[in-house]
This record gives sequence, structure tokens and C-alpha cells, in this order.
Amino acid sequence: MIYVVMGVSGCGKSSIGQLLADKLNVKFYDADDFHSASSVEKMSNGIPLNDDDRLPWLTSLAEHMVEWNRQGGGVLACSALKQKYRDWLSQHQPEQVTFVYLKGSFELISNRLAERKGHFMNANLLTSQFETLEEPTEGIIVSIEPQPEQIVEQILQEIK
Repeated sequence: MIYVVMGVSGCGKSSIGQLLADKLNVKFYDADDFHSASSVEKMSNGIPLNDDDRLPWLTSLAEHMVEWNRQGGGVLACSALKQKYRDWLSQHQPEQVTFVYLKGSFELISNRLAERKGHFMNANLLTSQFETLEEPTEGIIVSIEPQPEQIVEQILQEIK
């Protein structure tokens, strides 16, 4: 099984994803590590990616997810903001992919981003991400307000 921890930048995908992977005893992957240099440069300059930028990235991730599942599963932190992105990610193995949506308010996430240093995601892109976000109606949906350990426990309860 592949768990895709998703949401806008600053919602805690990497932190929650790593904790969840540790609890499930599977590998953790961060979709940010798979972006092309040109996409990272665009985002660093405050330019939102378009679907043409994302398609090769999503294609690569979907292919990796098949392999990760063969190796025993994994947790992927990935924004997956639109339904078509989620469909693309799970296209090869829809029954083996569960999306975990980390839901939080613009204000809470904006405050978190203001405190974050050393990440290529420009905080000014948060508005664009919220405008792009199509909240999932399936999968696991959790609030990001509790402490990370509590969030992971809630996810584990939903998995069982």
C-alpha cells in the first residue's frame, strides 16, 4: 500500500509523512525531491507550476509508486492538489493508493510558512495553492491543528 500524504505547502506533509512511515515501518518519499530543476527554480521565484510542468513529475511519481509498492509499500508526501493529479498518481494501482489529506486553514498554514526557513516554496504561492486545491472527498481527511503525533495516531486509526 502507498499512502500519499497531501495538501498545500506548509500543512505538514513531510513531517507527518515521515512519522507515519516510521509507524508503518515503510520508506518515506518526498515528491519535492523529484521536481525538475526548472520547476524548483520557478517555484523559488514565486511562479506557480502549470499542468505542463507537473505532468512529467506526476508520471515519474506514479511509476515510482508501483515499484515502491512492490518493495513493501511506502508513504509519499505530495501536494496532489487537484483530483486529476490524484487520479494520475494512482492510475497504475488505484486499489493500492490511499490519500491522506492534511486539512488546515489559510491563516494557520500561512503562519507556519512564515516561520519556515530554507525551503524552495515561496510563501506567496500559498494563495495560488488554495485556489488550485480541490479538497478530496475520499481517503483519510485529518485536521492539522493537533500535535503531529496525534495526527498520525488518527491516521493509523483510520487505516485500521
